Amino acid sequence: MSERAAPFYCPYCGDEDLRPSDAGHGTWECASCNRAFALSFRGLLAAGLRPGGSADGGANAREGDGTS
Repeated sequence: MSERAAPFYCPYCGDEDLRPSDAGHGTWECASCNRAFALSFRGLLAAGLRPGGSADGGANAREGDGTS
């Protein structure tokens, strides 16, 4: 089994100076902005299952056609 992928950039400042945190699995620290964050895998999405019944969340069906 392979190890999980590590983040390449801080989600807050975009810097690449990240280190695993001692706070637990999936937690990271950014040395640039001094923030800590956690990443977790929530599951796989089935193709076509989105809120609103369409693959794009129903956004295209409601945008600009006056049927909000």
